[in-house]
Amino acid sequence: MQRIPEPLKNLVDQLARLPGLGPKSAMRAAMTLLKWPEAEVRRLGKGIYDLRDSLHLCSRCGGLADSDPCPICSDAERDRTQLCLVAEWDSMLTMEEGNFYKGQYMILGGLLAPLDHSPAESLEVDRLRERLAEGEVEELILALGATAEAEATASYVKDQVSARFPGVRVTRLAQGIPLGAEVKYMDRETLRQSLRYRQSL
Repeated sequence: MQRIPEPLKNLVDQLARLPGLGPKSAMRAAMTLLKWPEAEVRRLGKGIYDLRDSLHLCSRCGGLADSDPCPICSDAERDRTQLCLVAEWDSMLTMEEGNFYKGQYMILGGLLAPLDHSPAESLEVDRLRERLAEGEVEELILALGATAEAEATASYVKDQVSARFPGVRVTRLAQGIPLGAEVKYMDRETLRQSLRYRQSL
């Protein structure tokens, strides 16, 4: 039986550790890399090395950047009285792509998931407390999503903030029926949230 050469096996094992790649997908990716011109493979390798060498976590928001503090945190034009709390960095990127929010951000580093053994200690709650203790933030906007984990996390954060920083208003993104949708096509949870967070006309 043909054995996989050790260098290829090592690469496949490394690639298989990436999210969304199992052993078969990792093998396909490795075989594709073997077909690339050498210059392209070296450019990819340099890109990975540079990524690890030049990116940092922003000491204020926890986001990835090539400077500390990151451009958003160091932007004097942004509203420092609003702090938008997101679970992960890619959520912050999505918010920024819309170009409609002009406040500051804070990355929580995940969501509470007791069944997956993701306790509160795994979140960046201490960093959040430090930001709020500076006294600039008047409104904490929870942009954590609408999953069961997000709901549990929002409740936990709200309790923490209300107990220590009663002057900080805690809000959340509106949830409910998206624009252009009809009620008859909505699932029960969406309708429940829509009714709960209804607005005055």
